Amino acid sequence: MTNGQTHATNVDLGDPRLSERVNAGMAAVEQLLQSEIDRGQDFLKEKVSHLSAAGGKRFRPMMALLASEYGSHPQGSRVIKAATVVEMVHVATLYHDDVMDEADRRRGVESANSRWSNSVAILAGDALLAHASRLMSQLDTHTVAHFADTFEELVTGQMRETIGVGEANPIDHYTAVIREKTAVLIASAGYLGAYHSGASPEHAAALRQIGGAVGMIFQIVDDIIDIFGDPRHSGKTPGTDLREGVFTLPVLYALEEEGAVGDGLRELLTGSLDTDDDVERAIELLRQSGGRDKAMADVHAYLRVVEEQLSVLPEIPASQALRQLADFTVSRVG
Repeated sequence: MTNGQTHATNVDLGDPRLSERVNAGMAAVEQLLQSEIDRGQDFLKEKVSHLSAAGGKRFRPMMALLASEYGSHPQGSRVIKAATVVEMVHVATLYHDDVMDEADRRRGVESANSRWSNSVAILAGDALLAHASRLMSQLDTHTVAHFADTFEELVTGQMRETIGVGEANPIDHYTAVIREKTAVLIASAGYLGAYHSGASPEHAAALRQIGGAVGMIFQIVDDIIDIFGDPRHSGKTPGTDLREGVFTLPVLYALEEEGAVGDGLRELLTGSLDTDDDVERAIELLRQSGGRDKAMADVHAYLRVVEEQLSVLPEIPASQALRQLADFTVSRVG
């Protein structure tokens, strides 16, 4: 889908004219993002631009720009502002997440909390939310209300994850967390891109659901790769989540199994995995389990949601691009 650049400003979407429009839109988002950050004091700009300058896939703005193709003003100035808002909010949450996770690295660079302090990282995220609020005020109150709901859901997901599963079903808890923490902002990108391009309410609702489903696919696939992926391709050390005591969907499904594999995992995963041997043993048991297949079944269920909602939309080049986007996300599993 991309040429591998840090910023997704040169995408091939299978249709030359669509690719040209979206690439121009991505460049406009990048320019607006930078110009908004440049409004602040110098000592603030350095911190606020840290993660944005480090790159990222700009996946959410691209979703908004593709969704705008279904309205009468694709890639219009209001769409660009909405796409920039979504990216700003996303990056703001990364600053806050890194503080909560005590992360050392983000996007291949030193995290803001590690480079400066937790206080600086939190304030940098807050500054981005201020910039996003200013842009929203230039759109309309509907967008402000929409983002109030979206941000409430983001915070709910983070709080749900922080508090832990408690008495809830672990799989239901996991699903709720990734829907609220990851999928909701991609859903918002789809909705706002469509809404601000003048798409019909029916089409905007369909694009919101497509964005949400793609977000669920993206996170579940990431979690599968963390355990089963080839590090030569993924660049990740297998079992990172396991080492941190985080049980993702394939692990949760495997822990439900009866028999020697399930028993072995439940015994092994009652405490922290302190050694590489423990991690390797856990991964080996997970490979013998049905956890991966069950997680992939959920991925394919979300793919069906994408197809169902695409059937509501006119068949234009953006529809094929959204289909490609979902398929590409799944293909990363290998």
